[in-house]
Amino acid sequence: MYQPVLAPVADSLALSALVACLPLLLFFVLLGGLRLKAHWAGLASLALAVVVAVVGYGMPVGPALLSASQGAVFGLFPIMWIVLTAIWVYRLTVVSGRFEDLRHAFGLISDDPRIQAVIIAFCFGGLLEALAGFGAPVAITGVMLVALGFSPMRAAVTVLIANTAPVAFGAVATPIITAGSLTGIPHEEIGAYVGRQTSLLAVFVPLLLVALVDGRRGMRQTWPAALTAGAAFGLAQFAASNYVSVELTDIIASLAGLLAVVLLLRVWRPRGGEQARAGLLRTDGATAPAAPADPAAPVAPAGPAGSGARAGDAGAVGTARILMAFLPYLVVIAVFSAAKLWTPLKEFLASTDLRIGWPGLDGTVLNAAGEAAAGTVYTFPWLSSPGTLLLLSGLLVAAVYRIAPAEAVREFASTVVKLRLSLLTVASVLALAHVMNLSGQTITIGTWIAGAGTAFAFFSPVLGWLGTAVTGSDTSANALFATLQQTTGDKAGLDPTLLVAANTSGGVVGKLISPQNLTIAATAVGLDGRESELLRGTLKWSLLFLLALCLLVFLQSNVLGGMLP
Repeated sequence: MYQPVLAPVADSLALSALVACLPLLLFFVLLGGLRLKAHWAGLASLALAVVVAVVGYGMPVGPALLSASQGAVFGLFPIMWIVLTAIWVYRLTVVSGRFEDLRHAFGLISDDPRIQAVIIAFCFGGLLEALAGFGAPVAITGVMLVALGFSPMRAAVTVLIANTAPVAFGAVATPIITAGSLTGIPHEEIGAYVGRQTSLLAVFVPLLLVALVDGRRGMRQTWPAALTAGAAFGLAQFAASNYVSVELTDIIASLAGLLAVVLLLRVWRPRGGEQARAGLLRTDGATAPAAPADPAAPVAPAGPAGSGARAGDAGAVGTARILMAFLPYLVVIAVFSAAKLWTPLKEFLASTDLRIGWPGLDGTVLNAAGEAAAGTVYTFPWLSSPGTLLLLSGLLVAAVYRIAPAEAVREFASTVVKLRLSLLTVASVLALAHVMNLSGQTITIGTWIAGAGTAFAFFSPVLGWLGTAVTGSDTSANALFATLQQTTGDKAGLDPTLLVAANTSGGVVGKLISPQNLTIAATAVGLDGRESELLRGTLKWSLLFLLALCLLVFLQSNVLGGMLP
């Protein structure tokens, strides 16, 4: 039996935490500083994590390696299974010739690239996050922006930043439900707190998106639409999480944001759309990689001078073609709504999950409290996984589009080949996370940070940020630290629910720099191996958002306590 010790290095918690941080520091130095390919950075950091576990924490070599193997399998299924099927669904729309119609369809709302960024990356991406999560929004909206004339790099950074505010309630509020199940705090209560934190962040995200697309001019000319989308999303997220349903929060918020923009554009149009598009193409043309997002994708050129979708062109497409263009996403919404919201089907799907005690590991590892570690049981959601639901959606789309089965299979195989390095990257990163979790490295870091006492209210979002940055999942971050946050709150005289919610909200902005999410974005838009550039483009915004959340939670713990339920 192996039981981790909180301070194995010289009986010093601070020194042990520093040693435990070494694999994370190595990963970010290799990825962001030395610009090493993500899969090499992941493998090197994994190797160091195993060394720290064995030498620093005294974990036997066998369990350390078995922990890595379990993490790698989890990274492949269900994590990369979701990404694989999401991109395959997109490829089906491309080979069917319908994706070009989808580009034109967005011209019905606006042909301004700044507005399109808000509609697609923020509103549509939020809807996908609500239903699927786990990278699907980044993958799908990223390729959509590329098809509309955005460079791969600009598209990837835009969708990564847009995929922040919806994350806490993503996959039908899975992160919040997980925190509730671990802490015993009703998940409705946690969701109400989170809704009073991330909803404020949501107001400003669309403003940042238009600034990324067109700088200060973009903010000056399109702020009414950006603020309308952000305010509608934020208000709906607050109202739904507190008074309607935690599970439906992001669905309601995304549709509210989209509807608000559509209504605004009926009476107001921004100036400078043509100049913004011309500037976008001029800048992007100088920085775009030689290879397109997908060399095999038969996406038509954007038109003369890369003009992209026009409202007039969109109208010429016709209602039937527009509906067929949106069919894959309507199917995805229908399938996920039925699977997540219809209780009999939801319970049936959950009943098919296979819980497997990892051979050689389960029953041999304890947590720091001396109890059997829950992380040694691998859940195989072969039918309930969002990836499987996306596969079902793709099969339905292929049937309606009349795509030959052989062609659909070829597209699936080519997607696997295209994702081969991404599969290795995510597997190595999740292996790293599992080794750190089961060896005790993660709990050492968290306990050291929790030593701040009452000032911990300021630092509490950092734990969620750290957990999500490493694992790529706000759900995993809550699995790591929700109970620790609750315990610290009880000991420090702070509201435990506030700290658990802060952990969830911190994870929202940690996803911006998650290696898993960076890899998904890079792969989706054709920037394989350039994750380090994406990290440099998103890190400052992640830290800025994190600072804002830290200040908000600290104020909510005292002078702004009236903001809480």
